[in-house]
Amino acid sequence: MAVDRNMKVLVVDDYQTMVQIIRNLLRQLGFVSIDEANDGSAALDMMRQKDYGLVISDWHMAPMSGYELLREVRSDDHLAHTPFIMVTAEARVEKVIEAKKAGANTYIVKPVNAATLKSKIDDMFADQLPD
Repeated sequence: MAVDRNMKVLVVDDYQTMVQIIRNLLRQLGFVSIDEANDGSAALDMMRQKDYGLVISDWHMAPMSGYELLREVRSDDHLAHTPFIMVTAEARVEKVIEAKKAGANTYIVKPVNAATLKSKIDDMFADQLPD
């Protein structure tokens, strides 16, 4: 089963250049409905108003980090099953483990490129298929 390229995607990063990079990569991959937020609290508000098929969030932001956003999303019954990719410059194994324990579906270390993003999205949605 192919990934639904028409799903709504939310990109969360406080660095506008990174938002544009991820937005452009998503467009290259065929995604058309892409929203953006510049911190976790804005993203959470948007998620409570719209159904997103995928969230791609930076880890380090203020006032609410991507990690805090992830924990809020996973504790909210309505949002808990939203696929979530954590993006960060942190390559340490402990951070990857921490993100996975908090409920991230997958993790991408910057810099993000189209091949990596496509692979992570494809793998994540393949894992969600029924047996």
